[in-house]
Amino acid sequence: MHLLISLLLNALALIITSKIVPGIYVPDFGVALLAAIIIGLVNTFIRPILLILTAPINLLTLGLFTFVINALMLYLASLLVPAFEVNGAWSAILGAIVLSVASTILSSLAKSLEKKAK
Repeated sequence: MHLLISLLLNALALIITSKIVPGIYVPDFGVALLAAIIIGLVNTFIRPILLILTAPINLLTLGLFTFVINALMLYLASLLVPAFEVNGAWSAILGAIVLSVASTILSSLAKSLEKKAK
């Protein structure tokens, strides 16, 4: 159940990101849900490999290169989901930042609501 709620919150965060960041287009919630699934899979399987390979660069930039890796993961997801569009590197970088902030806020709200319900 937790995985389903997390997936729905990430899809909602993706829609919020598309409303804030120019150059990111998500036409509807179904596409956002599919994109959230793909982003989750890409972050699970490909992102750790890229983080290991780019560890020296990440160390030199004090972790800021992680934003570039996150942007690449968002762009890769846009290549795999036909109706999900990310136009340009700056849109991908800004979108990755906004997506992570929106996802964190929505997850925190969900956790606080869950605690109040208990």
